[in-house]
Amino acid sequence: MRFAPTDEQRDFATALDDLLAVAAVPRIARLWADGHHAAGLDLWRRLAALGVTALAVPEEHGGLGAAPADLVVAFEALGRHPVPGPAIESVALAPVLLASVPDGPSLADLAGGKILVTVAAPPMTPHALDADVTDALLLEGTTLRAATPGERLRSVDRSRRLFEPVPGPVLARLDLDTVAKALDTAALACAAQLLGAGEHALAVTVDYVKSRRQFGRVIGEYQAIKHLLADVRVALEFARPLVHGAAISLGAGSTDARRDVSAAKVAASEAAYRASRAALQAHGAIGYTEEYDLSLWITKIRALVSAWGTPAHHRAEVLAALTTKGPSRTPDPLRSA
Repeated sequence: MRFAPTDEQRDFATALDDLLAVAAVPRIARLWADGHHAAGLDLWRRLAALGVTALAVPEEHGGLGAAPADLVVAFEALGRHPVPGPAIESVALAPVLLASVPDGPSLADLAGGKILVTVAAPPMTPHALDADVTDALLLEGTTLRAATPGERLRSVDRSRRLFEPVPGPVLARLDLDTVAKALDTAALACAAQLLGAGEHALAVTVDYVKSRRQFGRVIGEYQAIKHLLADVRVALEFARPLVHGAAISLGAGSTDARRDVSAAKVAASEAAYRASRAALQAHGAIGYTEEYDLSLWITKIRALVSAWGTPAHHRAEVLAALTTKGPSRTPDPLRSA
C-alpha cells in the first residue's frame, strides 16, 4: 500500500500553495466573515482554474473523476490557508450526491467553478454553510432537497457563516450507499483540512519561538516549549498515515472504509486541536486577538473538529466496527453518535 503522494500530487499541492500564498487569504477570510464575498468568490474561480472544484466531479460531467487520495492532497493545502467558503460541501460532498440527480445544481457548472454548493445533513451537520451565496441542499436521511437560507447563526470561526436550512422541493431519493459514500468523503476531506491547518499552526509557532525572547533567552530554547511542540509533531505524524490510508480504503470501496475514515477524522481532529492549543500557549496573549492571523487557524480548527461528525460520533463508528462482525458500514449513515 502506497501512502506517499505521487509526483503529480506533489506538483498539484505546490501549485495550490503557490496560488494561496500570494492571494492574501487571511484578508479574504476576514472580508468573507463580514459579508463581503467578491474577493472570496474570485479566489474560488482561481482555484477552479487549477481544477480544485472539478476533482470529485465525474469525467462525463466535465470533471476530473479524481480519487479520494487526490482530494486529501487538495484539502491539506486548503487547510494550510484559511480559505473561506463551503470547500468540503462543494468540492467533496456535493459531486457524490449530485452524480445521479438530473434536476439538481449542474455538475458541469460546479466543476467549472461557476457555482458553489453547500449541504446541510442533520443530525451530523444540521446547518448550511454560506447558504446565502451558494446553491443550498438539504440531505434528510436519503432524501435530497433544495434549500434556502433561514436564520443566521454564529460559529466560533467567523468565516463560517451558518444558516438554518429551509426545506425546498425534493430533488431525489438516494440509495444508502451513495449517501454513505458522500458523508465518508466529506469526513475524509475535513480530516485532511484539519491536518493541513495543524501543520500551519505548528510551522508558525516554531518560527515564533525561534525569535521571541523572554528573560534574555529565545523561548524556543526552553525544554517545556520543545516538548510541547514535539508532542504536536508526533500527533500530526501519526494522523497523516491514517488520513492517507483512509483515502485509499475509500477509493478502493473497502467495507472498512467508514471505520478508516472515522479513525482518520478522530486522529486529525486531536492532532490539529493539540497544534492550535500549543500555538495559543506559545504565542501568549497575542494568540487571542482577532487581528493576529493565527487566530484564523485556531478558530477554524475548533470549528472543523466538530464538523462532519464529532469526535464522539467517529469514535462510536470505530468502536462499532471493532466489536461487530461483518462490514463496518452502519445501516443508517446519518445516525447520531
